[in-house]
This record gives sequence, C-alpha cells and structure tokens, in this order.
Amino acid sequence: MNVEKGYIDAPVPAEVKDLKEEIARLKKEKKAVIMAHYYQKGEIQDLADYIGDSLALAQKAAQTDAEIIVMCGVHFMGETAKILCPDRKVLIPDLTAGCSLADSCPAEEYAEFIKAHPGHTVISYVNTTAEVKALTDIMVTSGNARKIVDSLPSDEKIIFGPDRNLGEYINSVTGREMVLWDGACHVHERFSLEKIKELKKEHPQAEILVHPECRKPLQMIADKVGSTAVLLKHAVESPVKEFIVATESGILHEMERKCPEKTFIPAPPEDSTCGCNDCSFMKLNTLEKLYNCLRYEQPEIIVDKELAEKARRPIERMLELS
Repeated sequence: MNVEKGYIDAPVPAEVKDLKEEIARLKKEKKAVIMAHYYQKGEIQDLADYIGDSLALAQKAAQTDAEIIVMCGVHFMGETAKILCPDRKVLIPDLTAGCSLADSCPAEEYAEFIKAHPGHTVISYVNTTAEVKALTDIMVTSGNARKIVDSLPSDEKIIFGPDRNLGEYINSVTGREMVLWDGACHVHERFSLEKIKELKKEHPQAEILVHPECRKPLQMIADKVGSTAVLLKHAVESPVKEFIVATESGILHEMERKCPEKTFIPAPPEDSTCGCNDCSFMKLNTLEKLYNCLRYEQPEIIVDKELAEKARRPIERMLELS
C-alpha cells in the first residue's frame, strides 16, 4: 500500500459501520496495543490501551508483550518505542506527524555544540530524533528531568538540549548552570502572558497550570509547573474547581474525564485566531488513519540497527533513574 503522503490514503470500506468497533477488532486480531499521548484527539485517547506523557509511553513500550505497537503521537515517540522494542513492529498513523522542538535541534549542529563544550555530560529531552539521542548520555522528559539532574554530582558540567525553557526551569529549581541549546516548542512558546493574567482576573479562584516548556514569565505566575502527567495529577488532587491550563489543549480531555465536576480553561495564545494551543502535528492522527494503519500495518517506524543501539543506551539510563 502506498504511503507516499506519510499515511495510508485509502477510504474506509462501506461495510464498516462503526469505525471504533472495527479498530478494536483489528487491534485484537493483530495482537496490537494502541498507545496515545495526552495531546491526541479525545476520540483517539478513548480507544487507546495506554495514554500518557512521553515518559509513561516509553515505560509502557519497554514493558509490553504486544506483537504490534501503534504509537498515536509524533514521530520521535514512534522512534523511541522502536529503539526500546527492536523486535516489535511499531506503527504510527501518520509519519508526517513531526515535532517543532525536535526540528529545532539538527543532529549535525548538536554534535558541533557538544564538541564546543568538552567534558560535559549531555542530557537531552526525549523530544528529539534518534540521531540526537545517539549523541546523548542521558535522556529526560519534563516529568523526570529535575530528578535525573539532581541525581548527578553537584559539580558535574552538563549540556541540556534542546528546550531552553525547560532547561532554564531545571537550572532555576536545582541551582545548576547547565549549558542550554536554544530550542523551543512552537505551541508552548505562543501562550500570552497578558491574556492569561486577564483570564485570572475573570476567574480569581482558578489555579494556573503551566508546562515547563513555556517561557519563564508564565512559569513565574503559575500555581503549578510540571509535565502533563504532573499537571493532571495536581488537577485531580487539588480542592480548587477551576484551572487555567497552559499546555497543549489535548490534555483537557483527560482532565475533564477524570474531574467532570471541575472547569478547565485553555490558556490563550498571543494570536487568538490561530488555534496555537493545539499542536498541528499531534492532530494529524485521525480515526481513519488509525484504522488504515492497523488494517495495512503501515506506516512502519524503521530505525537503523547501529543507530538504535547507540540511542537505546541513554533512554535505558533514563528509565533506570526514573
């Protein structure tokens, strides 16, 4: 089947009356597992066997005994699953689902950056390509970055990439002076500080939840800074009934599912006409693409064996330290 567009562009057969039921049937037939990031569309999250942030998905991928892993996320997540499970078939509904943060850190330029800072331990965010992971000593996610950095000797010299906002946050809470790569996520960069302040005036009892990929001024007004999993846990446990949420809007689906009695307000971007609190890459995955992905077992994530071996070591070290 042709995947030139990055996905299987085929119509769903007319005899398929309930697409969700057919996806569930195919999943069982093929002994597959569906994993979805919190930023996926709600209808995909509802079909997934596991939903989570990057850390949780990596942990589940390392543990699963399924014959096929369908990663409903972006490309680097599929690569991470394949690196951890080289003997499993790893599928992704749309290969063009990339990541602006990963794109901001080309491996060749990162290698030169590392050479310019000899004697440094290289810590890289999981939102990177396999090539960047292969240059890295320890991978981290927003959920475990502080813990892992804290586990290293206080005088250890560290390079952190590619997200400068997350790196600045980790420096601020650990007292480190890590050397930072200048990369960023296009979604988290675009939230408006002024509009969030206005929302807070309208909802004075609301807590502000901020992802550490957001800029420092937003972190400073937050009631809670953390990964998607951390923000979700806080929302569940907090006695507060209203929240302004400064991260990709897909997380609101799980927040509302777990806390139907609470109100979650998506933080507005600077340009209110662009829908910039949605990740356009994450939203490329659809039920139709997921169905065709399972039906035809394409597109498949392929990672060169030698590259995968180099990239696996820093991921496994992350999992050991998490």
